[in-house]
Amino acid sequence: MSSLVGTGSQVNRAASHSSSSCFSRKRFQRGAGTRVHRRERETLSSSPTVMCQSVSETTTTAATSTATTSAAAPSQKSNEALKKENETLRRIISSMLKKVDKQTLAEVKQELLSIATATAESLDSATSTTTATTTTTTEAPTTTSTAAFDYASIAMPEPNTEFWKVPLRSVTAAPPDSNASPQDTDRMHVVHITAELAPLAKVGGLGDVVTGLARAVAQRGHIVETILPFYECIDKAQIENLRHECDIDVPKGFQFDGKLSIENVKTSIHRGTISGCEVILIRPESQNSQHIFKGGAIYGGGYNEIEAYLYLCRSALEYLKTYQNSPSIIHLHEWQTSAASMLYWDVYHEEGLLQDARVVLTIHNMDNPGECRAEEFEASGISGETYMDIDKAMDERTIGHNPERMSLLKGGIIYSNAVTTVSPSYARETLEGGAAGWLGTILAANREKYHGILNGIDTVLWDPARDANLPCDFTEETCIEAKAALKKYVQTGLGLEVNPDKPLIICVSRLVPQKGLHLIRHAIDRTAEWGGQFVLLGSGHGGGDFQGLAEGEYKDHPDIRLLIMYNETLSHLLFAASDITLVPSLFEPCGLTQMCAMRYGSLPLVRRTGGLADTVVDVDSKEGGNAGSDQLFGNGYVFDGVSEGELDGALRRALDAFKGRRGWWSSMQQKVMGLDWSWSQPAAGYVDVYRAARK
Repeated sequence: MSSLVGTGSQVNRAASHSSSSCFSRKRFQRGAGTRVHRRERETLSSSPTVMCQSVSETTTTAATSTATTSAAAPSQKSNEALKKENETLRRIISSMLKKVDKQTLAEVKQELLSIATATAESLDSATSTTTATTTTTTEAPTTTSTAAFDYASIAMPEPNTEFWKVPLRSVTAAPPDSNASPQDTDRMHVVHITAELAPLAKVGGLGDVVTGLARAVAQRGHIVETILPFYECIDKAQIENLRHECDIDVPKGFQFDGKLSIENVKTSIHRGTISGCEVILIRPESQNSQHIFKGGAIYGGGYNEIEAYLYLCRSALEYLKTYQNSPSIIHLHEWQTSAASMLYWDVYHEEGLLQDARVVLTIHNMDNPGECRAEEFEASGISGETYMDIDKAMDERTIGHNPERMSLLKGGIIYSNAVTTVSPSYARETLEGGAAGWLGTILAANREKYHGILNGIDTVLWDPARDANLPCDFTEETCIEAKAALKKYVQTGLGLEVNPDKPLIICVSRLVPQKGLHLIRHAIDRTAEWGGQFVLLGSGHGGGDFQGLAEGEYKDHPDIRLLIMYNETLSHLLFAASDITLVPSLFEPCGLTQMCAMRYGSLPLVRRTGGLADTVVDVDSKEGGNAGSDQLFGNGYVFDGVSEGELDGALRRALDAFKGRRGWWSSMQQKVMGLDWSWSQPAAGYVDVYRAARK
């Protein structure tokens, strides 16, 4: 039985189906950060591995098999250290915000509320063991290219042009191979409810995760559908077989003469397919609700987001009640859809509807708790006073305020049968290290149903062997020759000095304080000073300072390019051309950048936090082997703390290794390309969570 906060009958009913007793250590014994080389998967002697960890477990063991070599666990920070780090970085972020104008401050305030990071001082107090390991073959990959393609024949772009906008070639992406996924015999019907889905409605990583997970679980033989808003701004041409399925009436509340009144909103339901995922799109048609989901962007349109996403939650459940048998799992994402768990148990299930479903909530980032006033919640058709209870959804920070408010995310945590987040380390940071802020106490009370499962990446979209964004394909076997040619291609196009002996460092990032802007700035200076090349690709609230550098100190610099923008094609080119990818985030729930980098043979240089700690093991650490030897257990460079000095140490080591041990470096590039960052293992973890939630 989960330790749930709440005493209501519906909450206790959810608790009775909790996943707490269903997870054994054996199921997760490979540890939090284990990844298997693609060529090992068919030879593993154990059962399929699961990239999942229940944070109710107090220890983690890294299992070994006859076909793999698992790294030992590096040092991990204690709970007190994490809390101290969190306090330190709150002060850092606060000082950054003092330099921001009021409008920008309002925009980023919510983004910066939850920070889980490390400092050099707190590292000294670390005593516990880590959950991060990396697994690969024990033999170094061959450095001999077997490519038939003549990489020397690649036509170079004109220098200092927007060469990434020139179509290169047409490539047919390899379709996902459903036969490659294990087929589960206990077929479930899973329905995602989400605000984003890539590539149709994507703002950040949420859209990528929902698409990747939905597709991977479907490939295991389950029925998977995704419900999302039919935003006015989406490109309908991206939806295959788009069709109108039906119209339904959705209860929606509003205040009239000081009382809650209910009206039925005519709602149109559309179906189609996006990136291999079956989708259900919801759009209000009644005149007084047609403003919802209107505007030129996914978020920030001309509508109240609380009203819009409460309507999404109610309409999704109403559709499931009316036109489908009860699904096995209703999978919710972020605060936007958290209210669906509350409505499911207190309205639909209580009335004998949708009896078989269990609810799973995934928290992708804790920075927005979904604050909501009681009268705002009435848009769901239910009085908000129902949930203004400390044991339900009330935000205890607002007690005594006018008005008091609830947190939709808190309600989702309490009412869901299982709660997940996007990496084991972030789960621990939010549970014990202060990264969740006040919500940490809610997670602690529900720790037995709280799990960290590492995200994957879309290995169809991010496939160097079939990437139309590149002038050529490459694989592990052709990596060395191909990356040399691609490095020359990018150096030429960006107007950098064409020099294969200069390490090319890239940073592809949103330019917001969370991403460690002061560390990015410092890395640019140090790279130029130490004889490397640096390319920044990114945009965001902090882009102004970097734009000033681009137009001033580093204008026409032979080794530095600061591109304050984002372009998908250029990001692929940079990963393919680079030697090192910098990810110095102050906090990072999971992070996909480091996985994409490794997929393209670029070694990650990261700050140890969240999912970065779960995916990158330092090559010079006790666990990662020694860069001076031929051991290949590590897969990148890691630093702790938030000071420039800690970054300098890792950057210096990486540059020295590139310049001094080129054969070893090439082997490392091939090795990281072979690591499996697909959705295969995370999907297995989520299927286990689904099964446990239904017991």
